[in-house]
Amino acid sequence: MNTAPAPAPEPAPAATHRWLTPEEQRVWRSYLHATALLEDHLDRQLQRDAGMPHIYYGLLVKLAEAPDRRLRMTELAMDAKITRSRLSHAIARLETNGWVRREDCPSDKRGQFAVLTDQGMEVLRRTAPGHVAAVRQALFDRLSPEQQKSLGEIMQIVAEGLQPNEAGADLPWLR
Repeated sequence: MNTAPAPAPEPAPAATHRWLTPEEQRVWRSYLHATALLEDHLDRQLQRDAGMPHIYYGLLVKLAEAPDRRLRMTELAMDAKITRSRLSHAIARLETNGWVRREDCPSDKRGQFAVLTDQGMEVLRRTAPGHVAAVRQALFDRLSPEQQKSLGEIMQIVAEGLQPNEAGADLPWLR
């Protein structure tokens, strides 16, 4: 059995492709590896401490920070960067736990609000200290203040460059 890696693809003419340099490839793979490990670490912590995945915790936080602890479902999907279908499934699970409830939108018969319940707020209060400790231990305690500042600036630049501004953009939360 041949276990040698497949040969790299032939580079296309420079006018159509700019392949990653070896250093860019190293940075890219390190980024992918670290973000996968970080997401797994936070998922395991939240499953252990609160019986929920990281994305559900993020939804509860967004609702806790919203006026009257409520957001339109479309706005919540946009904030979370997930499809409306995935959000609907997540909210259904959170409703089953009693942490969120849905309310119809009085100004739009098709619209709905997701509302964080008192029980959901209490879950956040209990879970937040452990989650913050996990984030701090996994990320911030490993970086100097200068590295933290650089990481924040880099991620802001990447996010701003990827945030679509044009009307009609193919965005997951519009599907």
